[in-house]
Amino acid sequence: LAQDPLWLKCRQQSPPRPTVPRREELSAMIQKGTVSISRRKARKAYFTAPSHIRRKLMSSQLSKELRTKYNVRSVPIRRDDEVQIVRGHYKDREGKVIQVYRKKWCIHIERVTRDKANGQTVPFPIHPSKVVITKLKVDKDRKALLDRKNREKLKGKHSDKDASA
Repeated sequence: LAQDPLWLKCRQQSPPRPTVPRREELSAMIQKGTVSISRRKARKAYFTAPSHIRRKLMSSQLSKELRTKYNVRSVPIRRDDEVQIVRGHYKDREGKVIQVYRKKWCIHIERVTRDKANGQTVPFPIHPSKVVITKLKVDKDRKALLDRKNREKLKGKHSDKDASA
């Protein structure tokens, strides 16, 4: 087969196959040796995550106005936040979050419902990544989180007062 001229001609004309990095090369790219690059392990960790980790995973982006105000891109969503849906059938609808259903990876929003076959109205589940937060419910813990995540703040131990002195 290797001596067959037709086979050799076809072999030379075919474009080179894209090279996929080998496992050793991928592990060299990783900074921590304790973190896996396996898709299977990442998916298992995501779908079996406990509630306190799901809170962080169920984060939503802030609207442009809030982003400039707080210098924060996204925050974990919570119950009384006001959101705008940006994807799906209910796109451009706005409402208040009435429930964050961590077990089912979704949120329920005011007036975003559908009717069941028996006539009952049920809230329609929406993933937090498909909404934008337009109004935050800010309490002392949320304020502390926003201050911590603020990207404009000076990185390091010294403040402006220390630098001028």
